[in-house]
Amino acid sequence: MTTGVTRRELLVGKGWIQAVALVVLLGFGVLGLLAYRTYTAEPPIAARTVGADGQVLFNREDVSTGQQVFLRAGLMEYGSIFGHGAYLGPDFTADYLHRAAELAVATYGGSDQARQQVISDFQANRYDPQTDTLSFSAAQASAFAELRRYYAGYFGDPRTDKGLRPSAITDPTEIHQLTSYFAWSSWAASARRPGLDYSYTNSWPPEPLVGNRPSGHVVVWSVLSLIALLGGIGALFAVFGRWGDRLGWRGRQAEAISFRAPGEVALTPAQRATAWFFAVVAALFVVQTLLGAASEHYRAEVTSFFGLDLAQILPFNLARTWHLQLALFWVAAAFLAAGIFLAPIIAGREPRGQATLSYVLLGGLAVVVFGSLASEYLSIHGRTQTGSLIGNQGFEYLDLPRLWQILLTAGMALWAVILFRGMRHRLRREHPGNMPWLFLLSGLAIPAVYAVGLLARSDDHFTAAEFWRFWVVHLWVEDFLELFTTVMVAYMFVLLGVVRERIALTVIYLDIVLYSVGGVIGTMHHMYFNGEPAEHLALGAFFSAAEVIPLTFLTVEAWSFLQLGARQEARSETPFPHRWAVMFLVAVGFWNFLGAGVFGFLINLPIVSYYEIGTALTANHGHAAMMGVYGMLAVGLGLFCLRYLIPAERWPERLAKVSFWSLNVGLAWMCFATLLPLGMLQLYHSVNTGYFDARQLKFISDPTNSLLEWLRLPGDVVFIVGGALPFAWIAWLGLRHTIGHTVRRLTGEEPEHPLYAELTELTERVDEPTGLRR
Repeated sequence: MTTGVTRRELLVGKGWIQAVALVVLLGFGVLGLLAYRTYTAEPPIAARTVGADGQVLFNREDVSTGQQVFLRAGLMEYGSIFGHGAYLGPDFTADYLHRAAELAVATYGGSDQARQQVISDFQANRYDPQTDTLSFSAAQASAFAELRRYYAGYFGDPRTDKGLRPSAITDPTEIHQLTSYFAWSSWAASARRPGLDYSYTNSWPPEPLVGNRPSGHVVVWSVLSLIALLGGIGALFAVFGRWGDRLGWRGRQAEAISFRAPGEVALTPAQRATAWFFAVVAALFVVQTLLGAASEHYRAEVTSFFGLDLAQILPFNLARTWHLQLALFWVAAAFLAAGIFLAPIIAGREPRGQATLSYVLLGGLAVVVFGSLASEYLSIHGRTQTGSLIGNQGFEYLDLPRLWQILLTAGMALWAVILFRGMRHRLRREHPGNMPWLFLLSGLAIPAVYAVGLLARSDDHFTAAEFWRFWVVHLWVEDFLELFTTVMVAYMFVLLGVVRERIALTVIYLDIVLYSVGGVIGTMHHMYFNGEPAEHLALGAFFSAAEVIPLTFLTVEAWSFLQLGARQEARSETPFPHRWAVMFLVAVGFWNFLGAGVFGFLINLPIVSYYEIGTALTANHGHAAMMGVYGMLAVGLGLFCLRYLIPAERWPERLAKVSFWSLNVGLAWMCFATLLPLGMLQLYHSVNTGYFDARQLKFISDPTNSLLEWLRLPGDVVFIVGGALPFAWIAWLGLRHTIGHTVRRLTGEEPEHPLYAELTELTERVDEPTGLRR
């Protein structure tokens, strides 16, 4: 008699696995080569920079420490460097370059000949690798001394009319180091690469005073990326025209099913623990929206928040730091909770101790959240030392101090352990290419890829640090969270009996291929102008265009996706219990196409990005993609789980409906009433007048732009009051009823699933999930 465990066969053809392996290996192989080029072709930081008289102006340590001061003080969440950062303050690369060029023109007398001499001065690459020395002209050295005094006044200003705290930086040494950092970045932006006719930043920023204009790479690869987009979409529709009956979401055609009422579904201890997660998610979501409203108000009134001088206690850079960090925290926490909730349904059992581990994870996340927020407050208010383990790292989206970043990575690793413990018995019976394994592996990828962000250090060369930071900003968020999302959503519909597992598995593999084709190498579209060589721009532009292709696929499939539950509900004796959770998933498809696809492609074209990077168009894309995709998804996952945590008779269907429409209408209002028109005005001003001028606070807060900012207020109110607060109330109900023991509980180890039952005669099929029938 055989006692071994029989594994279920692979439900799809092996060609899918081979295609995924090929695409992923090629993508990361190219990333490896680009990482090598990053370290070998980054702009050099000279051991010493000297003036025409040989006097040392600044050294390598000044530049490195200046970068750390810049990040610790939260200035990347105020303005930007190399175009990367926030949007209220200037881009300090462009700011220094323009001001230094103006001073140099004045030094040479202001004539046309003087302007030509300035172009020659700034484009000349006088870095000597043999002596590791960079030489400035006399005019450049004079400008450095003058701008050191200018930035001392800028950051030492006791007023709050810039959105910074009063006297933000007053230490003369730190001012010297900051100015050195800005000077080095502007040198990299204007000095030509050896043997080439463009600078280390592909001649960004656009600055006529130093002869910076779009390079040939910027123009040519913009055209080629458009060709890639049109060709890719055409190929996609051709494939669907030929094999559309085998691809995409299709409901179960043969059987009618009966959805189990949520009140009939007994929950495991770990599933009940997720009520606390979703309560925390909702609370963080509400606080994050309030911080977003506060930070946006700075663009309408810098010195007055309805009569309060907010910068005295909550300067813009602190508000925006917390706003971005909380966005990542609450979305990630929702994903973790959904994974914990789904694991026992998929596995058909829950081992002892899962709830305890879940509460440990929740406590750890709370420590990380509140610890990082406190550390960021102390750093931006000047109460931590540069390089401190608890000091603000200051990179946009990776602001949290090193200590909390390490602990967050460890927390996500603990979550992966929770998933594995819950799934391991099921995995023994499954082929590694089937959905249970994909659920686990996609979950394991979340801490693994996030951990790559530890390679971005505040004392590293900025170009190299940005390369690794965007593994988190792009690869972690836009690819691996997207992958885990696809698997979770597919499993939700399989567990509800809406689609067969074979169909869901096909969709997962198709999505992995489509996302990976463009998404992996497309990460480079963030690195056009931060000191990377031209091949990063070329590959980033071409492959980021391919990222729009799967988003088009999602839009094509959105209608059939919406109909999945409705079709089965029509044949079911019981109502479909997840109407609004599914509606949020449909909204994800819409915002994925509009926010990540249309708005993202608009700013990813190199020729557009050349003039718009760091403007409101970037914020428009960020809001529509981050909240529209991951925020809506997090709320949808929350509603799916909370539907079982709240007794059926207490379920607030109307509040779920109000939250759905308010969040979507409010987000659309933000984008179309304010961010998109502001961005177009700023882009026009950048092209017509100059990038330096378009990034100045004087332009950002002019009467027209201020009016557009005020027009956002109704949308914010709808979003917060009608969207975030109702969701918070639903999460509170889930917690209250879990604490009050009003949800059905399991007394044994085996959970009572499925979430549906077939009404026709049951027959054994290889593509039915085991342990999910009754």
